[in-house]
Amino acid sequence: MEKIVDIIEAMAHEKNLPLEVAVDAFREALVKTAKRCVSYSSHFEATVDMDRKDYRVEQIITVVKDSDERFETEPDSVISLDEAQDEYGSDIELGDELRSDFILEEHGRTASYNLFRELQYHIQRQVEQTLFEKYREKVGQVMIGTVNRVDDKENTFIEIGELKGILSQRNRIKGEKFKLGDTVKALLRYVSIDPEFGMFLELTRTSPKFLEKLMEKEVPEIADETVEIVASARIPGQRAKISLKTDFPNIDPIGAAVGVKGIRINAVSSELNGENIDCVEHSPIPEVFITRALSPAIIQSLKITNGKEKKVLVNITGDQKAKAIGRSGINIRLASMLTGYTIELNEIEGITDRTGERSGKTFGEIEKTTNTDALADLFK
Repeated sequence: MEKIVDIIEAMAHEKNLPLEVAVDAFREALVKTAKRCVSYSSHFEATVDMDRKDYRVEQIITVVKDSDERFETEPDSVISLDEAQDEYGSDIELGDELRSDFILEEHGRTASYNLFRELQYHIQRQVEQTLFEKYREKVGQVMIGTVNRVDDKENTFIEIGELKGILSQRNRIKGEKFKLGDTVKALLRYVSIDPEFGMFLELTRTSPKFLEKLMEKEVPEIADETVEIVASARIPGQRAKISLKTDFPNIDPIGAAVGVKGIRINAVSSELNGENIDCVEHSPIPEVFITRALSPAIIQSLKITNGKEKKVLVNITGDQKAKAIGRSGINIRLASMLTGYTIELNEIEGITDRTGERSGKTFGEIEKTTNTDALADLFK
């Protein structure tokens, strides 16, 4: 018995498992082995004393009524009241448990072999469960690993700790290619178990959350929550928009995110294969937020046409329309994703200069007054 308990300790150490977890696996293996030796409908209970390096397995038979349905489903785990009283005495009552020791050694080498196989199986299940729980807590975090294989489907296999991560082509930024030995950063989407790959980590570099996590690592103000990321939108590898806010009046959220000479935002952009990142100051007023999200375009006015369905009509001059739409519609798509509003553009006549003032024949020239008499009363 001492030898078996020593094996448990050695396996726990080898598999980097807590001793309590290995002992639980041993108990389960004992019960499964006992059922193999007797019957699968029998009930057993195993106890392990690590201090005394001893274990005990007991078979449990419950006293029940003759009409109990367990006589059909679990015949070896129950006994009728009359039969129990005849065999064990008249003081036996319904619900009593009759326990008898199961001695593993009495069942020969086959029982010992089965116990060892069951123990290996349950230890491995515990290892997998521990790993699953460990990495499930890291879902949504940035993982760093080394590329060890790229298959013919362009799936990139990355070594991360005890498990392998898989960065599929659809989760990779367009144009990215990795080779053996490359160090890769990616966001952990979820932990999965697959018949082909076993337990693996699904990784992504295209999620907006990946952008947010990179910003958090690069910008201390975001990490300490003085600046908050409200929302983000990406078209991976091309362009992204991120909205920021702060409750501290002495902090500029856009300046903090961009950094001196753009050093912070450029570091994130470099990690994302040169993706352009626009930082937008968030506003709780939808009209203001939408106006900022459509930058660099300067709009003239907007109206929320359907608050429930989040639809907005934006009036914009012809010279700003191309900026609002962006190349291949990228700017308006990102603004829509960032704000959550469906944006419809309405082109109006005139042109908008860099100050945002509109001019044109239809609306006439804007007259500027030089008469300051109306202000005189303010300085009396």
